Amino acid sequence: MSLNTDYILNFAKEILTIHSPSGYSKDIIPRIEQEADRYDLSYEHTKKGNLIITYPGQKEKTIGLSVHVDTLGAMVRSISTDGKIKFTAIGGPLWPTLDGEYCTLLTRDNKTYTGTFLSTSPAVHVYKDAKNKERTPENMYVRIDEVVSSKEDVLDLGIEVGNFIFIDPKTTITESGFIKSRFLDDKINVASVFGLIDLLKKEKITPKYTLKFIISTYEEVGHGASFIPKLDELIAVDMGCIGDDLTCTEQDVSICPKDSSGPYDYDLTNTMISIAKQKKINHAIDIYPFYGSDVSAAMRGGNDIKGALIGPGVHASHGMERTHIDAITSTITLLYHYVK
Repeated sequence: MSLNTDYILNFAKEILTIHSPSGYSKDIIPRIEQEADRYDLSYEHTKKGNLIITYPGQKEKTIGLSVHVDTLGAMVRSISTDGKIKFTAIGGPLWPTLDGEYCTLLTRDNKTYTGTFLSTSPAVHVYKDAKNKERTPENMYVRIDEVVSSKEDVLDLGIEVGNFIFIDPKTTITESGFIKSRFLDDKINVASVFGLIDLLKKEKITPKYTLKFIISTYEEVGHGASFIPKLDELIAVDMGCIGDDLTCTEQDVSICPKDSSGPYDYDLTNTMISIAKQKKINHAIDIYPFYGSDVSAAMRGGNDIKGALIGPGVHASHGMERTHIDAITSTITLLYHYVK
């Protein structure tokens, strides 16, 4: 097995720079289509914007591999009389990590403006509670990099309620093999499944079953893969969690038997664990009580499937996330042996 890690990391770094909060996939999906074209794979779209890529296999059975290209973000909620932009969250960002972060606002006529997320008590020399004020959308705003002093000044720029606010991902790849960025959840796995595709093509392997790669666009708000094509199994390839009471590290592929939506399929999960053990793949088995996946959405949508959840260990989820190339390699290796 010869995995092209340079390709995976370069592709990940590229797509991490393309803004795509839930509800705004118009820039990222065409780039994913280009990558599917590169490997001569057919694809289709759902009406809500999901991309479904088909990799033909040997038998009638169909396996889905779901990754989500949508990220966390924000949207203009209101504009104060003195020109401060108040916002509402898209998904569940870890708000304290956003204090001081740069962002870009997009208007409906495609103008962009830069800004910064700040606390409403942003200066220690002025505000007594600057250090300890709770960082929540109610206590924060966006300072736009334009000369404005009133609501009318902001409106004159074309900024209005409902405009998307993109958060700077700050992607960095270190010489020691770490990838640190916002939104590794789940763009790192968009790159991972294309690493799998690259490997299968390079080794001229026809998978045992037909594969459907579902690139979902609303996972962070709970309904990414709620409607999917007819499948026998669906494996969500998403981030593995790291922290207290968990065994996963940034070098492991996580296999999750249960999250907030309930247990995943017993036999399918056991198969993943068995492969990981047999092939000596670095892995962890953990339960995530505050987590949901595209399989969770598919189950709630009434789809009759077996489901499983795996993915590379990612530290500091929904904040300044980090993983390691070893976890990505472990995840792809597990998928490779399963589909092969």
